[in-house]
Amino acid sequence: MCGIAGALSFDTSAFRIDASYITRMRETMVHRGPDGGDTWVAADGAVGLGFRRLAIIDLSDDAMQPMPNEDGTVQVVFNGEIYNHAAVRKELEQTGRHRFRTDHSDTEVIVHAFEEWGIDCLDRFRGMFGLAIWDARTRELWLARDRIGVKPLYWSVHHGRLTFASEIKALLTDPQQERAVDETAFYHYLSFLTTPAPQTLFKGIRKLPGGTWLRVSATGDVREQRWWDVWDHTDPLVGVSDDEIAERLLDELRTSVELRKVSDVPVGVFLSGGIDSSTNAALFSEGESTPVKTFSIGYEGEYGSYTNEFGYARQMAELVGAEHHERTLSADDLIDFLPTMVRLQDEPIADPVCVPVYYVSKLARDNGVTVCQVGEGSDELFWGYPSWKTLLQLQRYDDLPVPRTLKRAGVRAAHLAGKDRRREVEYLRRGGAGLPIFWGGAESFTEAQKQRLLSPRLRRELSGLTSWDALAPIRARFEDAAWETSHLNWMSYIDLNLRLPELLLMRVDKMSMGVGLEGRVPFLDHEFVQLALSIPADVKTRNGTLKHILKKAVRGVIPDELIDRPKQGFGVPVYEWFFDRLGDQARRELASFCDQTDFLDRDEVMRIVDSRSSDAWYLLNFALWWKEFVA
Repeated sequence: MCGIAGALSFDTSAFRIDASYITRMRETMVHRGPDGGDTWVAADGAVGLGFRRLAIIDLSDDAMQPMPNEDGTVQVVFNGEIYNHAAVRKELEQTGRHRFRTDHSDTEVIVHAFEEWGIDCLDRFRGMFGLAIWDARTRELWLARDRIGVKPLYWSVHHGRLTFASEIKALLTDPQQERAVDETAFYHYLSFLTTPAPQTLFKGIRKLPGGTWLRVSATGDVREQRWWDVWDHTDPLVGVSDDEIAERLLDELRTSVELRKVSDVPVGVFLSGGIDSSTNAALFSEGESTPVKTFSIGYEGEYGSYTNEFGYARQMAELVGAEHHERTLSADDLIDFLPTMVRLQDEPIADPVCVPVYYVSKLARDNGVTVCQVGEGSDELFWGYPSWKTLLQLQRYDDLPVPRTLKRAGVRAAHLAGKDRRREVEYLRRGGAGLPIFWGGAESFTEAQKQRLLSPRLRRELSGLTSWDALAPIRARFEDAAWETSHLNWMSYIDLNLRLPELLLMRVDKMSMGVGLEGRVPFLDHEFVQLALSIPADVKTRNGTLKHILKKAVRGVIPDELIDRPKQGFGVPVYEWFFDRLGDQARRELASFCDQTDFLDRDEVMRIVDSRSSDAWYLLNFALWWKEFVA
C-alpha cells in the first residue's frame, strides 16, 4: 500500500528531529507511494513520522497519513491493508467514544482501535501490515508487523535515536547509520538465500519478525514481543473426514479471496496456470460483472530447466472470461534489470524469481491495475513441493534406529574422501547431530561448502557457528507449542517463519512495490493458515499425493487437467542464461568483488562460476548488493 518511515530521539538536546530529516527518509520510497506524501514531527522534536502513499482504500485527501486521533495524542503511519476494517469500524462506532473524519479509511480504524484496545487491537485486524503508532499519552512508539510477515518493517538504534522504515534505504539517509556487513547474517544468507529475522545483512539494522511488535519508550527502552503464533490458534481436525476438511478449506479460501478484493482501485490476479493462481482467478471471478484482469510471464525459447506455462494460463483465463495479458522475457531483460533489482531489494533476496515478479508486476501496472492477488503460501501449507516429498522420506529413514556415532563416522569418511560438499552428506551430518533433516525450503550452501567458500579470516572468526543457530529458536517454539510435532508440521512451520516472510513474500513486496503495485496473498490469510495447520499430517499426505486435501477442495472449481498436471514452480532459466552473457558478467563482478573484499575464497568462487552452477547467482546477488550499498 505505501512506504512508512520515522524516528524517535531519546535526547532532543543531543539530536532533534526535524521535517527535513523525516522527509529525506520517506522520499527514498516514492516507488512505494507514487500518489503523494506527508510528514509529521512533534513540536518538541522527539518523534517524527513520514509517509508515501499508494492510494487504494479511501482515495480522499482525508485518508492521508500520518493520521492523528481527535486530539492528536495518537499518530499512525501504516503500510498494508486491513481487509475487515468496515467490521472493526462498526464495532468502534457502537461504543460512542470515537469520531471518524473519513468515510472508510482503514488507517483511521487503526487509530481508534488503538485508542480503544491498546496494542491488543492487532488481534482484531485481518490483513497485512507494517505499522507505527506514536502514543503521546505514554510517550511510547509501537512498531508491529502482521502475523505472517507479508509486509516488511526495519529498525535501527544508534546515536541516541531509533529509526524505522518499510525499506532499509530510508534508514541509510541518516549519515550516522553504519554501512557495514553483519558477518554472522552473511553466513546465514549463504545457507538460506536470505537473512533470517531479526538480522539483516547490515550491521546494526534489524527487521521485525512476522507476528511481532516492538515497544520503545521515550528514553530508549526497547521491548520486543511475539503477539501471534499459529499454534496458539489451531483447532486439531482429528477424526474429521477429508470431505468436511475440504469443504471448510474452500469456504475459508473463498472468504479470503473475497476480502482481498476490497479496494477503490482495480484489482487483478497473477496467473501461471498452476493450482494456486488458477484457484485465485476462479474464486475472484465469482459474482463479478466485469472480467478479471490476469497477468502471465514466460520466456523466449524453451529451456531444460523451465518450460513456459502460457498454455495453462490461457486455458484458465478463457474459462473465467478474463482479460488476459502476457509478456515474454529474455536474458537481456534480466541483465538490464540487475541494477534496479539490487536497489529495490535493499538486501539480497537471492531468488531469481525476483525478475519475473518485477516484470509481471509492471505488466499489471501498465494495464491499469494497482492491486494483484498472488499464490504464495499454498505449497508450504499443503505439502506441495516434490522436494518436500523426498525430504520427508529422508527424515523417516533418519528416524530408523541407526546409532548417531555411525552417521558421524560416515560424515568423517566423506570428508576424508573430499566428498563432503554433497547435500546427502549434509543430511547425514544433521542426523548425526540429532537435528531435523529439513532446514527450510530454500537452501543453498551446506555447512561444509561454506567452510571452503569463506575466506580464511571469516572461517576463523565464525568458527563454531552453524546456521542451525538461526533456526533453534523457531524449533523451540515448535516443540513447545505445536499440537502435532510431526515432521510435516515442522516443514510448514519453519517455512512460515523464514522462507515465506523473508524470501518469497519479500520478493513479492519489493518487486511489486517497485512499480507501485500491491500484492495480496489469499493463501496466507491468518484464518486460512490456522485452519491449514489444524489438519493432521496424514490427511495432507494421503496416498502420497502432493496437495491431496487442497486438490480435493478445489476440484470442480478449476479443471481437473490443471489439478492433476505435474507440479512446476515459478522459475527462471538461470542455468541456461549462465552460458550466455550473464555468466561472463558474473565472473567479472565476482572477481572484482573478491579483489576488493575479504569475505570469500576467490578460487572457490571462480570454481563455482566456471561450473555454471546456479549457486553463482547467490554470490552475484551479494556482490552487487555490497557494491551498491556498502562499498
